[in-house]
Amino acid sequence: MQENRAEVLVGAAVLAVAIGFGAYALQFAGLRTGAQGYDLTASFRSAEGISTGTDVRLAGVKIGQITDMALNPATYRADVTLTFADGIAIPNDSAVAIASEGILGDNFVEIVPGGSLDNFAPGEEIEDTQGAVSLISLLLKFVTGEGESE
Repeated sequence: MQENRAEVLVGAAVLAVAIGFGAYALQFAGLRTGAQGYDLTASFRSAEGISTGTDVRLAGVKIGQITDMALNPATYRADVTLTFADGIAIPNDSAVAIASEGILGDNFVEIVPGGSLDNFAPGEEIEDTQGAVSLISLLLKFVTGEGESE
């Protein structure tokens, strides 16, 4: 009987640790249930390096994430839905760019705020976009000397 009690206690401890780890992982990933926000859309020529769940940052601070990505068959561009936290107002002349944390870092979507006094309304499109820059193509241009003037 003593052996069963020890097994139950060890099992309960393992289950508690697993639940705690799961809660921490959800909080760390920013996937809190019931989170409120609003959506804006953007269309990129190249959305290389980003996917659903990628951070959206303003001044280095996470203010949202990508919640949907799809190829637009009419324009051959990547249509992206960005979800922002409530209370974050984005000026309607802002730009959005795919940036990198460094050579080996992850990519994220950066909001470059404009100076307009008017803000985007939920569901509007950010038209000023800059897609991902391919490191391979930049290295090839450097190595081959393409684009240099003589």
